[in-house]
Amino acid sequence: MIREQVTDKRTLKTSRHEADLLVVGGGLSGVCCAITAARAGISVILVQDRPVLGGNSSSEVRLWVLGATSHMGNNNRWAREGGVIDELLLENLYRNPEGNPLIFDTILLEKVILEPNIKLLLNTAVYEMEKSDADTISGLKAFCSQNSTSYELVAPLFCDASGDGIVGFQAGAAFRMGAEGREEFGEKFAPTAEYGELLGHSLYFYTKDTGRPVRFVPPAYALDDITKIPRYKRFNAQEYGCQLWWIEYGGRLDTVHDTETIKWELWKVVYGVWNYIKNSGQFPEADTMTLEWVGQIPGKRESRRFEGDYMLTQQDIVEQRTHPDAVAFGGWSIDLHPADGIFSEKPGCNQWHGKGIYQIPYRCLYSRNINNLFLAGRIISASHVAFGSSRVMATGAHVGQAVGMAAAVCRRDHLLPRDLTAPSRIITVQQELLKTGQHIPGVHLKDTADLAQVATLTASSEFVLTELPPNGPLKSLTHSSAQMLPLPAGVIPHMTAFVNADQATTLTVELRRSSKSFNHTPDVTMETLTIPLAKGKQALNLAFTTRLDEPGYVFIMFMKNEHVQLHYSQLRVTGVLSVFNKINAAVSNYGKQEPTEDIGVDTFEFWCPERRPAGENIALRIESGIRLFNPSNVLNGVQRPTHQPNGWVADLTDTDPAITLSWPTPQSISRVELRFDTDFDHPLETVIMIHPETVSPFCVPDYVVCNDQQERIFHQTGNHQTANTIRFAQPVVTRSLTIHLKKKGLGQADFVPASLMEVRCYHT
Repeated sequence: MIREQVTDKRTLKTSRHEADLLVVGGGLSGVCCAITAARAGISVILVQDRPVLGGNSSSEVRLWVLGATSHMGNNNRWAREGGVIDELLLENLYRNPEGNPLIFDTILLEKVILEPNIKLLLNTAVYEMEKSDADTISGLKAFCSQNSTSYELVAPLFCDASGDGIVGFQAGAAFRMGAEGREEFGEKFAPTAEYGELLGHSLYFYTKDTGRPVRFVPPAYALDDITKIPRYKRFNAQEYGCQLWWIEYGGRLDTVHDTETIKWELWKVVYGVWNYIKNSGQFPEADTMTLEWVGQIPGKRESRRFEGDYMLTQQDIVEQRTHPDAVAFGGWSIDLHPADGIFSEKPGCNQWHGKGIYQIPYRCLYSRNINNLFLAGRIISASHVAFGSSRVMATGAHVGQAVGMAAAVCRRDHLLPRDLTAPSRIITVQQELLKTGQHIPGVHLKDTADLAQVATLTASSEFVLTELPPNGPLKSLTHSSAQMLPLPAGVIPHMTAFVNADQATTLTVELRRSSKSFNHTPDVTMETLTIPLAKGKQALNLAFTTRLDEPGYVFIMFMKNEHVQLHYSQLRVTGVLSVFNKINAAVSNYGKQEPTEDIGVDTFEFWCPERRPAGENIALRIESGIRLFNPSNVLNGVQRPTHQPNGWVADLTDTDPAITLSWPTPQSISRVELRFDTDFDHPLETVIMIHPETVSPFCVPDYVVCNDQQERIFHQTGNHQTANTIRFAQPVVTRSLTIHLKKKGLGQADFVPASLMEVRCYHT
């Protein structure tokens, strides 16, 4: 029994913790930062003021995770973010293809608590700052209401991934809130005051069909007149959760200090909307439905943005400017919303896409005036316009990973964040990030410690793309369709396509490429063929005469003709994809982006893939074949398709696909790193979108590693991840390593050749 005497005053229980890096904010950016830093060998405290991790992606808010892939609705091919966020999304696909947000919570918590270098503090809010001098944070104070404990948290480095920037704000870091005018950065899309300066918060609801009639009596605070919402006729009984992202409010308020006011207004709207759906009589299908869940906290979009040594702007995104200190990438549209949100007469968003992904420089990821403060997530140094793109969660997570690695390098070399901008040091950060699977556009991994780089490579076979056989369905050309093919510089090979015409007609076939070889926007027409067709099935001779002046993807484009059916193929190959000129209204893709005025964005067409199980390749026969899938690709320092496939692909008929690394003298190998193709074109949204697979059909699930005696030294089954690390308990001494890829279980195994994107080997 505890019995205490009366006293004048008591103090809270206080616990003190020290670490190399203190990360405040347990959203995806903070989580990926903490995991990256911990795996790089430094100690981390992760402080989260909520009971779960994930921020807007958690079960408390339930927004799907998206980034540069943009629901597969833009021209950013193979653009899903890599590294830790890729690992999390693939794990969620494997365990949770139905998109249950509670399961995603468990995955995030599991990944964090399994890292021995991370101390996780949930339900813990930072409330006070301590500094050793005007420019240096020395510690934080935080409080957990669940265990009534105060925490003193000390570290040499801090990362603010809190969303509202609680650490940066208290530390006196320079920040902005609201929209810059056009004149400051020359941004032509800078919004007018009438459009509004801030994006608001959103709050969602989930429904359930009970199978029997259910009444709904609205609370007194429910919105009583649904017509106050100009777009109220868009509501229906089928859409729920973040499909209703446009239930948004607060852009004309203080989105930090007025959050509770904003939340109440959103509650009024949500319950008013459900009252309208249940009781207006216009939705009889809702008679047996009930509210299953309503968000308790709103998902925040915008509040403070902090100033770094560089500020990302519209031009960086649209022009795809290059930066020597690039450490991450973005690719979501410039997506700004009217400040009046759901009560606005304007459309819920105003999205303008770029022609490809863009680099994010390291100089955006630390405070310009607090010398030991990193920035991650939506608060990085960006203008309001650029923030419209960089704010989304997968981009924020990618940025968080860069911060985590930068912090690890700082601690190893006794540096501060700005010190890493020196050319030799930023190269170190970039290279360490690439080793973890981080993709940095235009930057290749060059690892002198990698034994594979001095090995001789041989393979059991090599895929040559001579044919996408016509063994798939016939589909009408109701939309223009195109086959993307990687080609070296030189003559375009002659090809044959297969069609069926229901009457005599003329088909237009165009050969296009991108104006930038690293993009996948077909904005340059190289040649146009006008081909007369007779009624019935026939082969088309595509005899292009144009030369390709540099390696890259070409688009064989079959233009819309409703009298023609195009033959498709069941064969799916790493780095080979079909695209279509269709509409994806969810991301403001209406087939072509046509700015109505000079707002500094490009006019171009959208050519996007279809989701599996659709999206088959277009059947083609390719004279002489495409030979870009050779084993040397696993050593080129790029782990995904870009302007070329960048992977070794075995021949489809190879029954034991294997790649061998050989050395003239025995090598002592302690660790092997493998990277597989998990289809970086698939966005892997975490909620609502039900995925047709739990493992990418390109991903090799089983493989065996053998030494120079052909003895099995490692066997993996059930792989579903991009990155595989093999650590041997005792170093393996061998003149060769052979990696046997097992096609069994690939899914559509007869139509998906085995592939491998990277091999690296290390002494230690």
